[in-house]
Amino acid sequence: MGRAVTVATCALNQWALDFEGNLERIVRSIDIAKSKGARYRLGPELEICGYGCSDHYYESDTLLHSFQVLEKLLESPVTQDIICDVGMPVVHRNVRYNCRVIFLNKKILLIRPKIALANAGNYRELRWFTPWSKARHVEEYFLPRIIQEVTGQETVPFGDAVLATKDTCLGAEMCEELWTPNSPHIEMGLDGVEIFTNSSGSHHVLRKAHTRVDLVNSATAKNGGIYIFANQKGCDGDRLYYDGCAMISMNGETVAQGSQFSLDDVEVLVATLDLEDVRSYRAEISSRNLAASKVNPYPRVKVNFALSCPDDVAVPTCVPIQWRYHSPEEEISLGPACWLWDYLRRSKQAGFLLPLSGGIDSSATACIVYSMCHQVCLAVKNGNAEVLADARRIVHDETYTPEDPRELCKRVFTTCYMASENSSQDTCNRAKLLAEQIGSYHINLNIDAAVKALVGIFSIVTGRTPRFSVYGGSSRESLALQNVQARVRMVLAYLFAQLTLWARGMPGGLLVLGSANVDESLRGYLTKYDCSSADINPIGGISKTDLKNFIQYCIENFQLTALRSIMSAPPTAELEPLVDGRVAQTDEADMGMTYAELSIYGRLRKIAKAGPYSMFCKLINMWKEICTPREVASKVKHFFRMYSVNRHKMTTLTPSYHAENYSPDDNRFDLRPFLYNTSWSWQFRCIDKQV
Repeated sequence: MGRAVTVATCALNQWALDFEGNLERIVRSIDIAKSKGARYRLGPELEICGYGCSDHYYESDTLLHSFQVLEKLLESPVTQDIICDVGMPVVHRNVRYNCRVIFLNKKILLIRPKIALANAGNYRELRWFTPWSKARHVEEYFLPRIIQEVTGQETVPFGDAVLATKDTCLGAEMCEELWTPNSPHIEMGLDGVEIFTNSSGSHHVLRKAHTRVDLVNSATAKNGGIYIFANQKGCDGDRLYYDGCAMISMNGETVAQGSQFSLDDVEVLVATLDLEDVRSYRAEISSRNLAASKVNPYPRVKVNFALSCPDDVAVPTCVPIQWRYHSPEEEISLGPACWLWDYLRRSKQAGFLLPLSGGIDSSATACIVYSMCHQVCLAVKNGNAEVLADARRIVHDETYTPEDPRELCKRVFTTCYMASENSSQDTCNRAKLLAEQIGSYHINLNIDAAVKALVGIFSIVTGRTPRFSVYGGSSRESLALQNVQARVRMVLAYLFAQLTLWARGMPGGLLVLGSANVDESLRGYLTKYDCSSADINPIGGISKTDLKNFIQYCIENFQLTALRSIMSAPPTAELEPLVDGRVAQTDEADMGMTYAELSIYGRLRKIAKAGPYSMFCKLINMWKEICTPREVASKVKHFFRMYSVNRHKMTTLTPSYHAENYSPDDNRFDLRPFLYNTSWSWQFRCIDKQV
């Protein structure tokens, strides 16, 4: 009768507008799926052009090249005798849709447009696409001539329909549709669809994997069925890292799990499952069957093809497995490391330069680069030829094979301690020891001459010489002197990034890494155009609390003992003069709040959507054991004053790895004014009345 179906899903490291590379990875994934016996292959959302094309979706070129890639796929012998489900933009009656194009043996079976578009946080799909609003409705789509010549079809079905094969019924969902309250799989399942597919462009956020896995499993727990989930992976050209996690679930349990973080550009997951398990699971859910008897049916596209074989009694089927989750510390170690590798190889640069201060943030950034080197060596050891080729191109040595992370670090990573008269010997020693342990090429330099030259120019022009507060200067003078030091470091970082390899007789340039954490950005505790201004920042979306836990993880897993003294030292900018040779300035004293408090403010402001008054109302209960209402009011007011005064700094924030849902990233995630009325007079008056 045929009951064991073999299906495949994948995670592909696609790159926006890289049509050549995207085509190669799609074909490779189909070839792997077929070699493992799959009769159906699902790919990520918009995999043909790459998910992150943004305003390039407006261009007719993007549509043209997507159809040219589809033409190549239809013609390829690799795509024969397997149902292929690929993603691309399609214009129907002058309206642009985010679509799945499902084809078999040079015939397009169905073009299924996305019904619910992602339009929150980092997503802006409504800017480029229109949702398909005609439920269970199909229209004729007139194919472009280049596709007609391959398929022999003039029109194909376009709309909200399902596929009926000889042995089962399949229905498609796309990314956001799984997350909506009334997901299509609910009605499709009631209408007899047994296999649900979901092509996603879902990015990494710390602690998000649990939610995604729970949603996939719950999709079939109440209704029965097989759920196939595909996702993009890697950095496709911006701040996001798409974290794979391809999976297959049946009747509420995971049966196949893909990796969340990997340097493999193509990962294919195949599972063989018994359709009778779905049918028997559904048979005893009487409430489901009563609802099914009243459901409005979907249009069915009949497909003369089976996902099973007639004689499959002896075919082994997959059994449920326990999903293995990464800890947040592992996520920080792996996600940003993979993102850095993609950025490095795709930007065609020769490595990274990091101003290493000896503090937690820059040390955490250094550890992420070291983790990247670990991942590269592991991938090469496991036979990944692409990673090996990329590593050889980056270091300009065609015979090189990376085996030792420290040795690779020496080739691709330069760290630089930029001392001033306000720097302590302790931080200098910490930076040097960490650089030795991870293997980076380390530079020590002093910025005092440059700082004095700049201040000297000011003095010549104005006839005034600014002084630090400890020497009798005003707070304005002191802040300006601190900012000069910070900005000199940025200028020197870029100078050394461009010319360090030249000075060493090596080709190429370096990308400058920033190391401001998400809490400092939220508070604005950074100098505009200082070392926070860099090419990219792998920790810009990570909280100070999580970074401290990550440092502890690196001590235990990478045996980086230099991190112990870094962990125990109070965070400091070291921009004010030393007192008796020791650091007197600390971050939390400067900010007027702790990093732990900042994380709470950040979550309430962004995730809980709290303005000053709502934040005060929530915190008087949350902190009732430790603060009076008046103290809470003072803290909330101080945070909002500092946040609004410094919001302008977010407009120039270095592109940062997105890992936290309270990120203040001004690019597209956290859209706010950058010129505020910083007195918040009405809001603060409401707080005062309650106090």
